[in-house]
Amino acid sequence: MPGSHGSLTKAGKVREATPKVQARERHTPIPRVRNKNNYVKRFVRGRTVGVTAQSYPPRRRGMA
Repeated sequence: MPGSHGSLTKAGKVREATPKVQARERHTPIPRVRNKNNYVKRFVRGRTVGVTAQSYPPRRRGMA
């Protein structure tokens, strides 16, 4: 292989030297969890999710 992009002895030096910053606490759930909760609300329980949910009556699944 012709050459390389920098020597491997220099790999990771900048990241090691950077001070660790604490992550901020999430104010919303992780997207995977949020999507699962929305699935359960929409398809299992038959509810409307979101801001417009208050203006719609709950859907009755399996009826007409």
